[in-house]
Amino acid sequence: MGGGCLILLAALAAVTAFGLTAQSWGEELWGRAAPASPGGGYGFAAAVGAVLPFGFAALVAPLSRMRWKERPLRSLGWALASLPGLAAFSFCALVVFTTTRPKRHRDWNSACYSRGNPCWVHVEYPWIWAVGLLSTVLVAAALITVLAKRSDVAESGAAG
Repeated sequence: MGGGCLILLAALAAVTAFGLTAQSWGEELWGRAAPASPGGGYGFAAAVGAVLPFGFAALVAPLSRMRWKERPLRSLGWALASLPGLAAFSFCALVVFTTTRPKRHRDWNSACYSRGNPCWVHVEYPWIWAVGLLSTVLVAAALITVLAKRSDVAESGAAG
């Protein structure tokens, strides 16, 4: 019971930190960094969408090797090895969530439309969601294909 409460509190703290960071970095990311990157905001969204599957893979791959009951010390090493993937995945997710507009249209005030804020991003780059999503899907599909071929080669090598 105590472990579950600790996990819930850690998740709540992470979500709160994530939300506060998104609010404070949103203007800087989309108002300055995105327009200055190659391809502008669309190039920035494509780059973030391309990195997202790699960050997820770098997070999941070490965690899938953990065997807490058999090798607790080695499992701790694998958990630590997943931290760079967690950082990359979290940063990319943060960049995506900074473009989320307020739920109610009445909250789309002048601050929402100022440079770098969510409403401004959607006015300046109306298809940004499609570019980011397409980039994520294409890179994820390529990554899955490469991993599946690598798995097939490893299995055929072990069988032969």
